[in-house]
Amino acid sequence: MADLHDLTALEQGALVRRGEVSSRELVDHYLERADRLDTVGAFVTLTPEQARSRAADAADAAAASGPLAGVPTAVKDLNLTAGVRTTFGSAAYDDFVPEESDGVVLSMEAAGLVSLGKTSTPEFGSPCYTEPDGRPPAVTPWDRTRMAGGSSGGAAAAVAAGLVPLAQGSDGGGSIRIPASCCGLVGLKPSRGRISGAPMYGDPIGLATAGPIARTVRDAAALLDVLAGRRPGDPSWAPAPSGTFLAACDRAPGRLRVARFVAPVIADVEVDPASVRAWEDASRLLASLGHEVEDVEVPLPREAVPVFETCWAVLTAMSTAPEGREHLLRPLTRWLSERGRAVSGPELGLAIGGMRRFAAQALTALAPYDLVLTPTLAAPPLPVGALRDDADPAADFEAQKRFTPWTSAWNVTGMPAVSLPLHWTDDELPVGVMLAARPAEEELLLAAAAQVEEAAPWAHRRPPGW
Repeated sequence: MADLHDLTALEQGALVRRGEVSSRELVDHYLERADRLDTVGAFVTLTPEQARSRAADAADAAAASGPLAGVPTAVKDLNLTAGVRTTFGSAAYDDFVPEESDGVVLSMEAAGLVSLGKTSTPEFGSPCYTEPDGRPPAVTPWDRTRMAGGSSGGAAAAVAAGLVPLAQGSDGGGSIRIPASCCGLVGLKPSRGRISGAPMYGDPIGLATAGPIARTVRDAAALLDVLAGRRPGDPSWAPAPSGTFLAACDRAPGRLRVARFVAPVIADVEVDPASVRAWEDASRLLASLGHEVEDVEVPLPREAVPVFETCWAVLTAMSTAPEGREHLLRPLTRWLSERGRAVSGPELGLAIGGMRRFAAQALTALAPYDLVLTPTLAAPPLPVGALRDDADPAADFEAQKRFTPWTSAWNVTGMPAVSLPLHWTDDELPVGVMLAARPAEEELLLAAAAQVEEAAPWAHRRPPGW
């Protein structure tokens, strides 16, 4: 008989609705696992008392038909959570407790999801690895000497290790898809404007968004249904879907045109054979499902890279430490912030305009295609510390670009993109592949991803220690 954590999030929600399992039973089950099995650096803060309190009325508080009501989850430590310590991955905020929750947390609570606590993230969510100062690194449960990726590394580690069935992450340059690839999960970055940034609206450039991390496409779609939607005051928003994103998983996508390329976008790097093989295997799988797969040129020129870096540095500089605590910031954060503060107002305006023109060119070039296929990462998960270089932050940043040479392209264009765990190496390391769709076409992307999952399922795979 399957244990509770063997079930999908949707299966657990169905048990709660039928009264066969209570939300409190699920919460206790996962809290016990988190206490006993969090050797992956998943959680920064556990909130057992709050979780048990919410579980008591979670199923009743949400609509009875809510598919995830009563299901445990977790919140990334970048998201404001009322009454719960929120550190932003930084020692400079180790005692910060917000008075209000952001829109993402409120949406999850309104749907009846029960958070067990805050998941680990690197400082201000900037690096693509999760190795915050003074805390254990987030590692993939497939090999605990290797990174979980970042910046949603704690969330992915928690889901992959069976400490929660699904979790929320955020993605400004790949921060959902990178850890999904490292941990053998589904990680979806939605379209720009799909999920509200209220109340802080902390990314005026438009690169970052929240999104789901899960073991299956359907679980990810169900969490996207929870997170999606506009709030009064949003500066922009994606058009509403025709139905639920979960329902889209049951639709036949039809015959699709799929563009593919493997050449790195933002760095000169030799792509690991495992990543190439995963991409080639995915191409053959898509063709076997009746789709037309075509090679295309890289749609973003290398000249777009310094423009993106200017915007990224300014965003980092906007994440300031409390007065008198600047010395607690990591070298990478200080280096990027110095770059960002050196950018003048007109220079930033020109960079944003330039980035939007590059995005428009890419979107125009890809407009004839329904999907775009690339590897997710240039290599399987790397050893902890392989990218981090406190002595040379510039080298650290370049190493990150070489590891993630595709993911940020879809943050620039605003396209939805998903990493799917379609490949494992001979030594059982997960390798993701990435599918992107036209802006606001998450329904098509999810329909295709669900079709791929049905043809080549992965949810039966379990890491050591499961």
